[in-house]
Amino acid sequence: MGSIIGHGWRRKQAHDDCHDWIRYRRGLCKLCKLTVTFLPVFSLPYTHYSLIARSEALRRYFLDRGSWESAVPNFKDPDRVPDPSTLRRWFRNLDSSRPAFSFLRPTLEVMGQWLTRSEPVECGALRLSWRTLFPFLQVFWPLRL
Repeated sequence: MGSIIGHGWRRKQAHDDCHDWIRYRRGLCKLCKLTVTFLPVFSLPYTHYSLIARSEALRRYFLDRGSWESAVPNFKDPDRVPDPSTLRRWFRNLDSSRPAFSFLRPTLEVMGQWLTRSEPVECGALRLSWRTLFPFLQVFWPLRL
């Protein structure tokens, strides 16, 4: 404990409705001689937009069911608005139109119908029933797909 000493301050872009540029603390480890950066939780390394702006864009797109153009949040500097392609890149893995999600919802619907009939399904040596799927569903039920 106490091996990190102050090593100055730096500035970084973290655009959202309250910030343009932020100051963050740097430290130097006396043991390993490496510089350590202490970023605030709302700012990811090597990014220009804060997590606050990203989460607002995500909310606008998915909950308000808007387009990427309408999902752009408000910014302190109105000239620093990200392009819609930037927003799509931020959330590419969360988009429900991509194959991973497009197959998951129908699969869970079929499983739900099958479970209401309480019939076991056999696939080769694998026999699936409510009892074998219950642990799986406990994990995925909170997703509310």
